[in-house]
Amino acid sequence: MKTPFIQFAGVTKAFNGHTVLQGIDLEIYQGEITTIIGKSGGGKSVLLKHIMGLLRPDAGRIVIDGQPLGQLKGRARRRLRRRFSYMFQDSALFDSMTVFENIALPIQERGRMKADEIEARVHARMRELDLGPIDNEYPSQLSGGMKKRVALARALVTDPEVVLFDEPTTGLDPVRKNSVHAMIAEYQQKLGFTAVLISHEIPDVFYFSQRIAMLHEGRIIFTGTPNDLQCLSDPVVHEFIQGFENPNGDSPEPVRQGSWESTFNAEMARMQHHKVSFALVVLTIENLAEILGQEDADAPGVAQRFADRIRAQLRVTDTCSLAGPNMVLLLLPFTNLSQAKMVCAKLGRTLNGQEIAGIQSCQEACMAISAGVAEVQGNGHPERTLAQALERKEIFYQFSVC
Repeated sequence: MKTPFIQFAGVTKAFNGHTVLQGIDLEIYQGEITTIIGKSGGGKSVLLKHIMGLLRPDAGRIVIDGQPLGQLKGRARRRLRRRFSYMFQDSALFDSMTVFENIALPIQERGRMKADEIEARVHARMRELDLGPIDNEYPSQLSGGMKKRVALARALVTDPEVVLFDEPTTGLDPVRKNSVHAMIAEYQQKLGFTAVLISHEIPDVFYFSQRIAMLHEGRIIFTGTPNDLQCLSDPVVHEFIQGFENPNGDSPEPVRQGSWESTFNAEMARMQHHKVSFALVVLTIENLAEILGQEDADAPGVAQRFADRIRAQLRVTDTCSLAGPNMVLLLLPFTNLSQAKMVCAKLGRTLNGQEIAGIQSCQEACMAISAGVAEVQGNGHPERTLAQALERKEIFYQFSVC
């Protein structure tokens, strides 16, 4: 059994009588990316500052590499902190210092390297992060994405064992967010540091994190792999990940008619960055008019119930869109062709024709649902992929509505 590199045990913290952390139990493992998710203002940054030693718990204990943090004093505490680095939410570059000076600062503060050694180390990190010859430029001259890369170079220049990232993609557009995530994942694999990341970027963090922890109302309510999280049935986790503000526990909003192409393109970008597969599934009620008895009957209601029943059976990061009066499109990340077919088989076992149609009396008809599946390739295009799925469509399930 693996020993955690960082361990929180019953950690509490309050400010001015307001308790932010209410008995945190958390294990972080060496060489992994652990991402902490949760609502804004829920204490994630407070938790991170405890790891850095910037805050001390009111109760409980934190153990780092077998050393109880609360027992370390003076030189021992400073020696442990040198093994850590921190990338702030807003990059925290010094406007009065050049790019070179910003990156070199953590090494210069330690005072252990000669000027030529510092220069070589800084330029090595700049090359690795494709920063180019911008030594003498100032942060005000850089784009948002470039500032993030400079901040990452500064965080990595001391060869830390642990890097803490406090919402590193705040303020970036989706393309640059993907770029920063890919950059963190790439250099974590290359350099082997342990990463602890605070982020609201869901589902993006599922693509590169080995472990996810969810902080809710001052407690860690889940820790596990991204796959464990996707299969979790906890409604609090589902509501957070799907973006629902649902404090009363009501049913989530129904699936809406909308542009699925934008979701497709976002998944395409993630797939290309992180080299993972995803699939498109098109589900069609083939005999809707026959089921309803007349073409102008409650077709929109049936389509809506159809989509809602499907959504309830999917993982939290799968997306489901109405694409017509009798058609629903699914986008399934981390899913290849054979896995997508298994999803269809599961739906076939769980869908109920009578509930979908909203018909109580017996009809001499069976609801026929076809499924077309396509695994998205590296140069995937939404309409082309949809056409491929439709070409392969076949009836995968039939059932009576009564």
